[in-house]
Amino acid sequence: MDFTDIIKSRRSIRQYQEKAIPQKDIDDILACARLAPTAINIQPWLIGCITDKSLLQKLGETADHGKFIKDAVACFAVFCEKGQKYYLEDGSAATMNIIYACAAKGIGTCWVAGDKKAYVDDVRKLLNVPEKYTLVALVPAGYPAGQPKPSKKPVEEVTFKDRYKA
Repeated sequence: MDFTDIIKSRRSIRQYQEKAIPQKDIDDILACARLAPTAINIQPWLIGCITDKSLLQKLGETADHGKFIKDAVACFAVFCEKGQKYYLEDGSAATMNIIYACAAKGIGTCWVAGDKKAYVDDVRKLLNVPEKYTLVALVPAGYPAGQPKPSKKPVEEVTFKDRYKA
């Protein structure tokens, strides 16, 4: 499967099998995250992977739209330095690298918002992350218990060439 096939087949997964992700795969996914593009190569991130079931439970209780985190076997957490001008863009790029690296390994994920959410400090404190960082995203992960088939808008409806024509 080439990379465009991975992009086209990837879906947000909220139900997972009780099957651990091998540590070598977690390490590889974290390595891919750190290779994301970053404005002027600042690399403002701190990226973790949580596999402890009690922490996953607490993350699921904390994230208002991420209750299913408690059912994942892992959750990647992407933090970036608050003071960096492009922290959100850089952290989002790292998040997408995590999502695509997981998809390439048959691991399902779902992006759970972090930035601007009321729970950013609660998650940071729970994971003992220094105060200079803010949460950009949580990415629960696991082998899918099913494959949703949501409809997507037609490409003609959401793209344009040269200039948009109403």
